[in-house]
Amino acid sequence: MFARAFAPGSVGNAGVGFDILGHSIATIGDVATVRRIDAREVRITAIRGCVTNLPLDAASNTAGVALIALREALDLPFGFELELDKGIPLGSGLGGSAASCVAALVAANALLEAPLSPQALYPHALTGEAAASGGRHGDNVGPMLLGGLVLTTDTTMTPVRVPPNWHAAVVHPHAILETRHARAALAGAYALREFVAQSANLAQVLLGCERGDVDLVRAGLSDVLVEPRRAPLILGFADVKQAALDAGAMGASISGAGPSVFAWCESLPEAQRAGEAMRACFASHGLASDLLLTPIAGPASRVLS
Repeated sequence: MFARAFAPGSVGNAGVGFDILGHSIATIGDVATVRRIDAREVRITAIRGCVTNLPLDAASNTAGVALIALREALDLPFGFELELDKGIPLGSGLGGSAASCVAALVAANALLEAPLSPQALYPHALTGEAAASGGRHGDNVGPMLLGGLVLTTDTTMTPVRVPPNWHAAVVHPHAILETRHARAALAGAYALREFVAQSANLAQVLLGCERGDVDLVRAGLSDVLVEPRRAPLILGFADVKQAALDAGAMGASISGAGPSVFAWCESLPEAQRAGEAMRACFASHGLASDLLLTPIAGPASRVLS
């Protein structure tokens, strides 16, 4: 008995929601194949795709850790054998580690006699994500489980309505920025006025999405807390962001921990234009890049077979 599942990539933080807000990416993701085995353990037998140098030891792998957490929480009388096909490069800011554990959980869940809801899978996804990032934050795994734009806490996921025509251009430069290194850049003191400004921006973005109010999103999609501290880690970031804004984007910022950069746009053609402008700007700084186009209300993880 086996199941295969796909988990999409994600734009973590969505600029103004550090560790709590993100949305899925339709055009990239990981696939997990999970089999039930008699032994009460989790095994990883193969890792293929764009990343292969990940640990096969389940306790050292995000997907393995998530499956161990699921198996132990439910006290299952069987175990799981896992194969991963990686479609998301690590260190890209596209949710690569989260996608592995979510795909594995969704596949394993399909093999249960009483499958769990996405909300019940969420704590196990957080456990898997923490194995890679060091923290239980849901801005990547939440959108992968529910699809679209999702506001998360350490216990809950809340979908945020977004107009279906709104799209994001996500540009991934061919560079690696490790999450732990990017998080280290955030150490230091923060002014109270920065938190007030960020809270106001987050509120405007959430309300603008729910109302379909472009002006509110344009006013709010500006990260004053994290982006200034991480921008120096991404070659040409300021120019790439400005290129997106000049092309008409509602706003632009760093995807996850970076180095990928995203821009929110009012339509797919506008996202295409902004994305090409961003790619050209990265190229002017000597970096090749890939462009991913996705509705902000992107897909959730799904069982393939």
